[in-house]
Formats: sequence, structure tokens, C-alpha cells
Amino acid sequence: MKKEYWLIILTYIVMQFSGILGIPLLLKLGVGEGESMRMAQIMASGYWTVFSFAAAFVLVLFFMRTHFRDNKELRGDAAPVSVSILWAVAGVFLALTVQVLAATIETRVLGIQGESENTQVIMEVLKVTPLLILVTSIIGPILEEIIFRKILFGALYQRMNFFLSALISSIVFALVHGEPQHLLLYGSMGFVFAFLYIRTKRLLVPIFAHVAMNTLVVLLQSNREQLEEMMKKAEQMQFIFGGM
Repeated sequence: MKKEYWLIILTYIVMQFSGILGIPLLLKLGVGEGESMRMAQIMASGYWTVFSFAAAFVLVLFFMRTHFRDNKELRGDAAPVSVSILWAVAGVFLALTVQVLAATIETRVLGIQGESENTQVIMEVLKVTPLLILVTSIIGPILEEIIFRKILFGALYQRMNFFLSALISSIVFALVHGEPQHLLLYGSMGFVFAFLYIRTKRLLVPIFAHVAMNTLVVLLQSNREQLEEMMKKAEQMQFIFGGM
């Protein structure tokens, strides 16, 4: 594996654990002063997440500056731009569909109840730190595709077939999210992004699908109460007209 790839992985690991020192530091500097302890911690967590992801993003782009077009490990030429665009758009719907199917299986077959805690925490922090949407919708997905598809999947694919490479990289991708009970949910999405990458041999394709999917999920979650209210009103209107 290239030296730059190891530096990228190290950067990502340091970023993931940097909050252990960064969040208390922000609290000592006065972030959230005058708020309750819980609210202050949420604010500090949000601001540090934005800072740490942005810093890691800059470093990763620097390390990757000469490697974005290097796809030798994927055995073949990149798909035409027009085909790649079609797969990028289709990939958004494919990822969302797989996510819904995986969530349904977790709930109805495996008996895993409740939403992802990660999603709930992110939405809570987003209310206090709107800038976090840059991390959840753009920076985070781009970093994950570089690390789990470009680097990890790419390295594995040089030594084994697609299925095993996608399986291992997707399991690692899922476990890094810190919710092993949702291994199927995150792992299935990892499979979709790996498929898009190997199908087009363009990293921008799974990046686009991942960014678009996360953005849609965040927007839907942010407006969840309004959507539920609209559905209730629609049901009431249907009942009224149905009874006429």
C-alpha cells in the first residue's frame, strides 16, 4: 500500500479519537458557557466535529493530490463519463432502496428495534450546530469513500475477488460507525458503494451517491415533524372526502 494511503488512514483514526481532548478543550475555552452541561457538551461536540473533519479533509486531499486518477488496482479502464453519470444518479436510489430493505430486515427479521443512535445524535447536534451538515452531507462521505472504497477495497481487490473485497471493506465500514447491531444496514450500503466503484472505476460515482444519500436522509430527518404533520392532514382530508 502506498505511503500516502497509510498517512490518510492515520489521519482518519486521529480525527475519530481527537474529540477525547478537543471537546473538553472547547468547554474550557468557554463554548456553551451559560448553557446547561448537556447543551454545552452538544455544542462543543458539534464545533469540534466540524473542525476536526475539516482539518482531516484538507490533509487527506493533500495526500491524495496525485492519486485520484490512479485506479490500477481495479483492473480495467474507467467507464465513459455519460455512463458514470447515469450510475451516479442510479446509485443514489439504489443506496436508499438497500438502506430501506436492510432496516426492514433488521426490524422484522432480526428484531432490532429503534433508529440508528448515530442518526439521532447527529440530528440533535445539528439543531445546535447547523454547520455540522457540511460534515454529515459532504466531508464525511467523501472521506469514507476515499478510505473504505479507494484505499481499503482497492487494496483487497488486488488480492481477492469482488465479493470478498466488498464484504471485508463493508464490514469495517459498518463497524467504524460504532453500531454493531446495525452491521447489516451500514454493510449493505458499503456493498452498494463498492459496486458503483468497481462498475465505473471512478471514485466520484460512489462519492456522489453517498453525498446525495446522506443529504436526503438529513433533510428528511430535519423536516420529520413537518412531514408527519402533512401526512396526518392528508389522511384527514382523505377520510373527509372518502366519507362524502
